Parts: sequence; C-alpha cells; structure tokens
Amino acid sequence: MRVAMTADRPSVWIQDLTWEEVDSYLQHERIVIVPVGSTEQHGPAGVLGVDSYVAMTLAEDVAERTGVLVAPPIWYGDSSHHGAFPGTITIRPDTLTLLIRDVARSLARHGFDRIILLNGHKGSNLPALNSAVRVLHDEELPQVLFAVADPLHLARSSAPTIKETNEHHAGELELSHVHYRYPGKIRTDRLTDASVDFEEVFGGFVGNDLFGPAPDGVEIIWSGDEQRVFTPSGSFSSSLGLSDEKGKRYHDHIVGRLAELVEWLRGYHGPIGERSDG
Repeated sequence: MRVAMTADRPSVWIQDLTWEEVDSYLQHERIVIVPVGSTEQHGPAGVLGVDSYVAMTLAEDVAERTGVLVAPPIWYGDSSHHGAFPGTITIRPDTLTLLIRDVARSLARHGFDRIILLNGHKGSNLPALNSAVRVLHDEELPQVLFAVADPLHLARSSAPTIKETNEHHAGELELSHVHYRYPGKIRTDRLTDASVDFEEVFGGFVGNDLFGPAPDGVEIIWSGDEQRVFTPSGSFSSSLGLSDEKGKRYHDHIVGRLAELVEWLRGYHGPIGERSDG
C-alpha cells in the first residue's frame, strides 16, 4: 500500500522539497534512496535514458510505499563501452566514485545514515559504487549503513519466470519495464530481434543472459567502437517480447524487495553503521 504524502512533505523527491520539509523528515526518519543510472544507447527502440528511468521509477515507487525520501537522480554512469553510439554520455569510473562520495557526504552531514544507492545501469556502475561507499564507510562515515541495490541481483529469482528469451542489454525485460512505467518512451515500432553471438564474440567466457546460468567465465573488456562492429544496432538480445504485463511483474517484484530492504534498515540494530551517542 502506498503512503500518501503529508501536507508538510508533498513529494518523495528531495529536489521538490524545501530545506525545512527535509529537516522535518529527518526528525523521525534517516533513510534516503539515491537513484543512479546512465545516458547511453539502448538499441533502436530504447531511449538513451532507460537505465536512469529504471532507477527513478523503482526509487519513487518504493518511496511512495514506505514513506522514505529520494535524492535527485544521477543521470550519468560508466558507459564507455557504448560510447561510439551518438547521444551516449559517459563518465569515468573514478569520476562516478568521487561524485557518489560527495553526494553521500552531503546527505550524511544532515543526518541521513541509511543510504541506498539504487543502480539502474545493471552491473556496469557497480564497481564504482561499491568502491565509493566501501572506502567512505571504512575511513570517514562508519555510522552510515550503505546498501547498493541493483535489479541484476534483486530480480534474480523472478526474471527467469517472466522473460521469454535471454535478457541482456536493450532486451525485453528492461524495455518492458520502462514501457510499463513511462508509456511512450520506448519506440515500439523499432523493436528488434537483433542480438550478439556471444560464443563468437566472447569465446564462451561471457554469458548471454544476465538472469540465466552463467559460464565459468571472465570479464572481457571492449570499447564503444568495437561494440559498433559486433552489434551495429546496439541490441544485445531481442526486444520483440516487450509487454506491459512483463514490465509490471518485473517492476513489482523489485519494488517489493526494495521495500523489504527499507523496513530492514528501519529496524536494524546491529554492528554495521551503529549509531553513536553523539
């Protein structure tokens, strides 16, 4: 059940509130969600903001359900491997790491000590996000409990029962998700069955399904120019199976898990991020 906003807090988004409304929130709650996405190609049917929209809609719906606040979204991520496709805007992993640390420091300064980083750029931002908050927690903010959340892990149990084919970049699940929550964003007349031959390109060391069985593999690094060669359309897996029903089931499962995370953080009293008397 969604939590209605109160008169003194008319939005879940921090950028839509005054400082006094945020201060009022902090009198009784310390949890905040930070949506992190990317601006990068998502094939002929997916808009460049797909990953950011994923993070934003999950954060917003969890916040409305649980009553927590959401920080302004971060629209840029580690996207150099898509960089040869026009419109892609990428930042270096170390830039993202520094940005996340500064955002977290600002939030912690005012009393947010349960910070959820919600990554919509499945997997690719995780090294920078994990590095940022691991060092920050260890060296500067031991009182802050950081959680790094990603649909890549949150939907692992449900995705195989929803999708009809292998799911990778610009595939049916993530495009169905955005189509369900942001009608009109996905170019449904441009859906494609174009995909990557993972065996030929990656030698069997990279799995073709982010939610399927993975090979005994390694990380293969490629550039944006190389990607334009092995997938001229930008699609890694078919998007023909797009549907609102799939998007809703995928979305609802992840929102449910994130809501459980919020409730766990809300009631947590343990050794991680233990609040000091000061």
